[in-house]
Amino acid sequence: MQPSKDKNTEKAEPFYRLSVPKKTSSEIINEARNVLRTLRTRRPFTPAEDQRKLFGSGSSRLPQNRPPSVFSLHASSFDLAESRPVSGVRLSPLDHKPVLVTSAKDEDSSISLPKPPADDAEVRKVSSARARFFRRTSQGSFLSAKMVRPDQNEEKLDSEEPAMMNNLCRSNNNCLAEQRSYAPFNDESRQLICNERISRSEKEDSLKGTAGKFLFQLRGERSVNSDGRFADKEQQFPCDQMKKPDASSAWPRSPGWKRRVTDAEDETRINESEEEEIFWHIKILPILRELEKVEDNIENLCLACTQLYQALNEGNMLGKRFKRRSVLLKILYKLVDVDSDPLCLKLAKIILAMKVDGKNLLGVCKLAFKICRNEKNDDIIQNDRLLDCLLEVLRTEDLQKNNEALLYCMGAIKFMSGNAVLLNEMVNKGAAEMLLQLMKQINKVKENGTYFSNLGHLLVQLTATLRNLADLPPARCQLVCNGAVSELCVALEQRMNDTDACTYIVRIFSKLSSYSDFCAALADCSRCYVLFLSLLNKHQKQQDLVIRIIFILGNLTEKNNQARELFFKERGSVNTLISLFQTYHELDLNAQKWYHKRGREEKNHPKHPSEAEDVLIKLIRVLANLSIHPSVGAALAAAHRIVELLVTVLEYKSVDDCEELVINAATTINNLSYYKMKSSAVQDKKLHIAEMLLKLLMSNNMDGVVEAVRVFGNLSQYHEICDFIMQKKIYKFMIALLDAKNQDVCFSACGVLLNLTVDKNKRALLMEEGGIGKLVDCLQDFGPADWQLACLICKTLWNYSENITSAASCFGEDTNTLLVLLTSLLDEEVALDYSLDTDLRDYHKLYWEREFKPVAEKLLDRIQSHQSCLPAVTTTPF
Repeated sequence: MQPSKDKNTEKAEPFYRLSVPKKTSSEIINEARNVLRTLRTRRPFTPAEDQRKLFGSGSSRLPQNRPPSVFSLHASSFDLAESRPVSGVRLSPLDHKPVLVTSAKDEDSSISLPKPPADDAEVRKVSSARARFFRRTSQGSFLSAKMVRPDQNEEKLDSEEPAMMNNLCRSNNNCLAEQRSYAPFNDESRQLICNERISRSEKEDSLKGTAGKFLFQLRGERSVNSDGRFADKEQQFPCDQMKKPDASSAWPRSPGWKRRVTDAEDETRINESEEEEIFWHIKILPILRELEKVEDNIENLCLACTQLYQALNEGNMLGKRFKRRSVLLKILYKLVDVDSDPLCLKLAKIILAMKVDGKNLLGVCKLAFKICRNEKNDDIIQNDRLLDCLLEVLRTEDLQKNNEALLYCMGAIKFMSGNAVLLNEMVNKGAAEMLLQLMKQINKVKENGTYFSNLGHLLVQLTATLRNLADLPPARCQLVCNGAVSELCVALEQRMNDTDACTYIVRIFSKLSSYSDFCAALADCSRCYVLFLSLLNKHQKQQDLVIRIIFILGNLTEKNNQARELFFKERGSVNTLISLFQTYHELDLNAQKWYHKRGREEKNHPKHPSEAEDVLIKLIRVLANLSIHPSVGAALAAAHRIVELLVTVLEYKSVDDCEELVINAATTINNLSYYKMKSSAVQDKKLHIAEMLLKLLMSNNMDGVVEAVRVFGNLSQYHEICDFIMQKKIYKFMIALLDAKNQDVCFSACGVLLNLTVDKNKRALLMEEGGIGKLVDCLQDFGPADWQLACLICKTLWNYSENITSAASCFGEDTNTLLVLLTSLLDEEVALDYSLDTDLRDYHKLYWEREFKPVAEKLLDRIQSHQSCLPAVTTTPF
């Protein structure tokens, strides 16, 4: 039977097609049994790293050119000066800098106070600062002596943000010392000047009059009124003129007054500061004293850190605006020297929550990295919610300013993503979308030297994390919906010279392209094909990169005809595939020769598939998938080098050595053999191909046997191949396969027998080996369930009986069985199973009506007409 000239290769059935009305795509389910078939394969396996590092053992980065994964971290790694809180308001400088009293007489007096300036304006300028000094008088250092060394007392206190208007009193000596250290005033001192002019609410007065007084009385110290004066009349602070404003009073204003105090926001800030001061002494200080006990056991220190975080959170003291922030951070930094991961985890969480930056942000990110590097810490990391803090760093910190800190932060998150529980938590917190946003920022930076290179280190950590996230359906949805395809392609294009970054991005594509939604999105990105080809040409011997790109291309071309065409049309696409085929074919040959020389002597059997074989498997799959497209398939069939390489695989590789490789090669040859044209390389080499297939046909691998039979089904349309089948007695093997009780095996074998019976001189072969009886048995066994196979059997019997003179002499003892069977199968009520659902029943009815019924009716009529030995009528074979 001659092949149909129908251009739709996915519907064509060259050696058994029946001349029936043309079917539409909606009428036929092509997946049932196509001549041209796509191939599937396993995704390349990526082994887990033995150790958690910034860059794995296979990294292309030299040790001296990449950030370290191992480093020492101490309290000295942090910058104490950077811990100062940020002022909430920028104020203009004061016009006048007061000269504070620092005479020996004043210093020697235990109760004397600085004398007020004679000028009223001076009073207004310094009263706030003086109130601050006197409110510290009775307390001295707010931490105990063992917390702050005597020689560092002034330095530690003075590095703090200026205290609030109602700070606790200090001794006069400390007050005078502060006067010296704060003259001239810094910006932080100035921002509180004139704040006392703002009225207090009743709520705040009540708070300071009860809780505030109670605190000082417990300590046996003098309390301070809300206006900054001592409660006892003898020691009133000289700021009586500072009265609450009303409608009839006017405030003296300096030119910059509006910039310093503008509205009720300052009042709110003062009130909050007073509450904060009280909360600090009641809740925070006792915990800090516990943390000072470095000699205490780790469990107690961890408990104290937990209490500290809770207290800071309760008092709204987390972040940069906490006034005592610097003192708190200094204590925490010192505890870093305690070599304990559980304690360092608590410290990292608090320090990150305090919104440090610069050197301290780098230090704490390294601290988090160090903790997460140890897989044994995963459980405590889950419990302490460190992930939230790290994600916040990624979301808020400046990329250019803190790229090294973000590197270690991202490295820590990457380690976390290796834990299933933490990975799910990341997805729930929207980490995939957050990482994509960070990638967009990185992609905006064009190549300009060191900064671009440093961001490459960060990109490796980011893409490694995305690769882990890609395993989870919600993360995949986030990636598809937020344009991951385009951003990954941009990164791939910009980092073409960075093998590590390219490898991780390709690994992401490798995972995600296995899913139809992402694969469709990637196929629509036309520039991905040229990027993949560029990578293949640039990193041809980078096996782990090449194999994944080839796998991705196989996924893209498996079901998408447009993708097949777009890839094929890219300049040099076929030449790149041929070059890769030759490279890895040679590598595989060399490995096989080495095994034959040394491996057998050492009884060291090679593992299959090897790395080279795995690349070839996935490369041949791409060729098979591409060949589905009519014009692409025809071009590949005419590519002699491709066909030669495929045949070479069948020559030197045994199906027992590498089953998938050999079967993929046979399938691709089968697809290419479909295209009948003068320039076909398959047609030129058909006899040699038949000889190679004979070896596969004689193997014990049933999948290999079926694939070889399929190829013979196409090739048997050529007279030379039919003669080869008869000469090598292959037809007997085909008849024997009818007993396989397997629909696909029987279908393929019938295809070969059908093509053989086109030749009148070869029809008698069906009488050998009980061929007729086996065909009838197949019809009886599979007919109602597979109308395609039933049709194929009837076509073969029709060809065989072309010159029939007597039904009995033609079909022998199987005549009556065949008559009864055909009559039964042509009865719609009997043949069609109405217990099936509507769609499946309609599908069966379609094939029954258009495939089986026409040829079965002709065959039945022929048999019935020759039961009485009527003269033979000349007919046309199928």
